[in-house]
Amino acid sequence: MFVPLSRRPGGTQAFKMIIPASPEPLVPMPQTHEGSEWLYVLNGRLRLLVGERDLVLSSGEAAEFDTALPHWLGSADGGAVELLVLFGPQGTRAHLRAGPGRAPQRD
Repeated sequence: MFVPLSRRPGGTQAFKMIIPASPEPLVPMPQTHEGSEWLYVLNGRLRLLVGERDLVLSSGEAAEFDTALPHWLGSADGGAVELLVLFGPQGTRAHLRAGPGRAPQRD
């Protein structure tokens, strides 16, 4: 289930995603599409498949990836998972690192 958190058209969109608990493990069905995605796990344990990587993220952990790579999100242990998701157009990054001694740039 997706709950939209942003209301403006175009650009980066924010959602709260809830993956319900499931007694039976779901069969991963990776998909691809244009864009980039950043996610942050609020509750639960997320299983994230991106390309050849199979990751488990716990509460407080984040990931960022190009959605042109095959990807899938599900519960790592059958419990419910809550996460924040930022989805942006191709080439948009949600997180940029400033190098040592460099101040963040302002728009």
